[in-house]
Amino acid sequence: MEYTAASLVSRVAGDLGSKADEVIADVVRCLRREVPDLWSNQDLVRMTSENIAEHVVGVLTGLELGIDPGEIDAPAAELERARRLADHGAPVTALLRAFRLGQGVVLDRLLAEMPRLTKDAELVSSASRLLLVMANGYVDDASEQGVTAFQEERDRRLRWRLCLVNDAGLRIGTTLDIVRTAQELADLALDHFADVVTVDLLDSVVHGNGTETPGPLVLHRVAQTSTAQGGQEPTTRVGERHTCPEDSATARALTTGRPSRHAAKPTEPADTFGARAARSTLVVPLSARGATLGVARFGRHRTPLPYDDEDLFLAQEIAARAAVAIDNARRYTHARATALTLQRSLLPRRTAEQAAVDVACRYLPAGAEAGVGGDWYDVIPLSGARVALVVGDVVGHGIHAAATMGRLRTAVRTLADVDLPPEELLTHLDDVVIRLSAEASADPDTETAGDIGATCLYAVYDPVDGRCSLARAGHPLPAVVSADGTVELLNIPPGPPLGLGGLPFEAAEIELPEGSLLALYTDGLVEARDRDVDAGVTLLCQALTQPSAGLEATCDSVLQALLPAAGRPHDDVALLLARTRALGAGQVAGWDVEADPAAVARARASVAGQLAAWGLEDLGFVAELVVSELVTNAIRYGRPPIRLRLIRDSSLLCEVSDAGSTTPHLRRARAFDEGGRGLLLVAQLAERWGTRHARQGKTVWAELGEEHHAGLSESPAVL
Repeated sequence: MEYTAASLVSRVAGDLGSKADEVIADVVRCLRREVPDLWSNQDLVRMTSENIAEHVVGVLTGLELGIDPGEIDAPAAELERARRLADHGAPVTALLRAFRLGQGVVLDRLLAEMPRLTKDAELVSSASRLLLVMANGYVDDASEQGVTAFQEERDRRLRWRLCLVNDAGLRIGTTLDIVRTAQELADLALDHFADVVTVDLLDSVVHGNGTETPGPLVLHRVAQTSTAQGGQEPTTRVGERHTCPEDSATARALTTGRPSRHAAKPTEPADTFGARAARSTLVVPLSARGATLGVARFGRHRTPLPYDDEDLFLAQEIAARAAVAIDNARRYTHARATALTLQRSLLPRRTAEQAAVDVACRYLPAGAEAGVGGDWYDVIPLSGARVALVVGDVVGHGIHAAATMGRLRTAVRTLADVDLPPEELLTHLDDVVIRLSAEASADPDTETAGDIGATCLYAVYDPVDGRCSLARAGHPLPAVVSADGTVELLNIPPGPPLGLGGLPFEAAEIELPEGSLLALYTDGLVEARDRDVDAGVTLLCQALTQPSAGLEATCDSVLQALLPAAGRPHDDVALLLARTRALGAGQVAGWDVEADPAAVARARASVAGQLAAWGLEDLGFVAELVVSELVTNAIRYGRPPIRLRLIRDSSLLCEVSDAGSTTPHLRRARAFDEGGRGLLLVAQLAERWGTRHARQGKTVWAELGEEHHAGLSESPAVL
């Protein structure tokens, strides 16, 4: 039979077609040996085997029928196989290499059949060239289509991965809460590439300072989630502590900081990840700023597709973002706890004992977004049975604001001991804030340099005359509830916030009858994101008029009316309620004293008579001695008019006022000095003593306690 090159190719292809199963088996053996990426999982094995058979049958049929290579249809599943290879992370070179190797096997079998049909070497050579052209054309066309599908799938996966990483940036770390951040990581992974997710942090990270103690690794399960299909819930519950087995994948990830992926083994025992091992697992450490915080585990049990290297890289990217958010939350939580502890240690644990007012106080730190601030309140007993009420607010949040609050509160107490009028005290406090700002500006380690400011309201109430003097520095107006239930905001002259300097402060003096309720607060109480200040003040006034069982209940009612029902306020809140008392005529006695040494004896007699009337004869000796010294000093060194006053409170208060401005002070008398020991005696006999200045003159006072001086009248020699 005479053959042409084309007919010889057709005859050889037809004869080999009857042995297609042998050719297919040869191609499969070759590809299994040379391209293992095509056989990495069962899904690809089935598709690759079917695809090889379709390719071989299609090529041999096309060659037999003399169809142009471009007209030979590639298998319908070829493009899907290319996309699956891209999904599994196989390199595109595996696809191309498979085409060339398969082509080589088929060509070898075809070329081996030609000498059996003809001995014409030239014809065999021509047919071989034709066969190569046709085979190359088919392979080129089929591989081009496969590579295009492969690259499209790779591009789609890349876009999906970028979108997922971007989604992780939006969904993970929305709050500064460790548990919620970890749960956000778990929920994101479950939505996109996992069927079960657990997040474990080192117990030292959750409850300590991040330093792991020697011994087995102890983990704290902070988040987990899983689908309800095909798998069982993890055996460890959220909130539980568990020990990490040595030489486990989790332990290796924690100690080395390297991720790993694992395929399930039939004999794999149950662990804390789940009662039944997932088909494929990723173990990714959570590392941030050079420290390993914990580990996240991602598992698949619904799909046969195992995790590949790209999945592992994606999980690393998401876990890295989550780790930074968790570390930020951990650092914030630690800093906030430190600031809150510092602030609570600086705030008064209980209000000082005094008889001028009944008080109730509340302090609430801001929510997690803002952090602890610098709000404070204080109740300071003053001489003359008076009391100072203070509420302040330092600008900013965090440890710096809390520390500044503590320094200002100390400064206010120190200035209050000097008994300055409210407007003068705020002037001195303004200087303190300016100095603190200058110190912060000069310190390169201070992040908030030059940003120190504060507001303050300072009030002094006198229960003897029922008057209250108030001054404010950029602070909200206080409210007063009268005995008949009427509420009004006090008209106090506005003052600049502390720290501006050079601007005056003014005080207002009002009368507060007994039973009046004075409300001092910071702006966090009345300001909110969903209402303006005026609306907040209106709510405050309404809450203050509601009937209640006492001041503590009133405090709770005010907070309930103005603050969110759930969660923390957006800013710190300090609230101080004070209900006024009055010292009646039966508790106060006073006398005018002439500027004559002979008046000292009359003053002693007046004091003795009044103490007898009050039933305080046991204090008679000490009180007469103290009054003698104070009156004598006023006559000798002060200026008239001179007035003596006794106040019977929880202790006995002796006060001598004169128009002089000279401040008496203790001095050391020499052995043969005839004077100089009077104030020393007063200091020894009194529990407290001091001097306060008024706009005109001064008052020297001494506080005598009955228990402290019991028995002194029987032992005058000690004096």
